[in-house]
Amino acid sequence: QVIDQIGSRYFYSRKPDLFKPLVDSLLYSDEYLLLADYQSYVNTQKQVSQAYRDQDHWTRMSIINAANMGKFSSDRTIREYSQEIWNVEPISVDLDEYDQDSAGLKRVTNLH
Repeated sequence: QVIDQIGSRYFYSRKPDLFKPLVDSLLYSDEYLLLADYQSYVNTQKQVSQAYRDQDHWTRMSIINAANMGKFSSDRTIREYSQEIWNVEPISVDLDEYDQDSAGLKRVTNLH
């Protein structure tokens, strides 16, 4: 049903083929197997929804989950890989202050 809705006029009726490349990619050349785990995702989301109904239990699970993450961070992981596996040292990079106008990013306000 999800793929059918994405491939139809359900989300954007003015351009029925807007999402056709996405649907074709998922159905005919899904090299990353995005749809392979979809049913598992749906089943897990049902479990999450059920668990969320008990707010006390949900809060307890959330706190335990955060506490068990320990010192994990992507920065630490990259630093350890750099030192222990790749044997490279960090370097300084001077960056200009971000300016949206010069970054070439423009907001799209009206899709036709």
